[in-house]
Amino acid sequence: MRRMVLALAALLGMAGCAAPDRPGEELLSVPVTAADGSVQTIPARLCRPAGPGPARLVVINHGSPGEGVQARARYGLLPCGSAVARHFLARGEAVLAPLRRGYGPSGGAWAEEYGRCEDPDYARAAAETGRDIRAAIALARGLPGIQPDGIAVIGQSAGGWGVLALAADPPPGTSAFVAVAPGRGGRRDDRPNENCAPDRLVADAGQLAGRGGGMPLLWLHTPNDSFFAPNLVRAMQRAFTSAGGQATLVELPAWGEDGHGMFYGRGGAVAWGPEIDAWLGTHR
Repeated sequence: MRRMVLALAALLGMAGCAAPDRPGEELLSVPVTAADGSVQTIPARLCRPAGPGPARLVVINHGSPGEGVQARARYGLLPCGSAVARHFLARGEAVLAPLRRGYGPSGGAWAEEYGRCEDPDYARAAAETGRDIRAAIALARGLPGIQPDGIAVIGQSAGGWGVLALAADPPPGTSAFVAVAPGRGGRRDDRPNENCAPDRLVADAGQLAGRGGGMPLLWLHTPNDSFFAPNLVRAMQRAFTSAGGQATLVELPAWGEDGHGMFYGRGGAVAWGPEIDAWLGTHR
């Protein structure tokens, strides 16, 4: 688990390593209004493709290590040169990668706290994840050279869990939602396929769907995901759709040693690229 977290932190740029703006790259400050009315600023990196634009926006949302303050502090902004960013830039799309509250060396208080492992509130965590993503979208869609509509929102793990909430209550300008291995509370005590409260995770997946009426969502999973086993994933998706959510579950082949790392992993785009590209192409 520790090796996976460290590898992910490196892929996300190692917090604190944000370089000055380069051609096609901007560092943004996104104001987020919390539930209590207070405002905190989070950073985001915008990567622009070559060409005159305006470009469609793809918003990439990171996961969470679930190992405390020090592990979250290692997170940083997704580099424009990363394989994930380059995949969408090559398609002529701009990439926005926010770093949510509580991540990075100066991220402040962790907003996605979901309580004790024995009695978690996973729905609350999703709402706070979604709050940060929503704020980043609101800022970016008003920037020059960015299309204000047709925005795609993609999240992995905890980021994907927040995307479930956003798909049920879509922000203005969004048209496509993708959740890659979404969930919370995985690998309890660093044990594969041990969740803090799997029944609560399933129930909260239904709660995230709200009253239905949201937008269709692509849900990607691999059978060798050590955080969320196939049976749990299917139960989550059933709960989400039974409550009115729209989620198409696609199980990809097993990937590497642990499919949970597929999205950011070396060569991972070969596995997820065709499915996500097709989904974005039909949800514009």
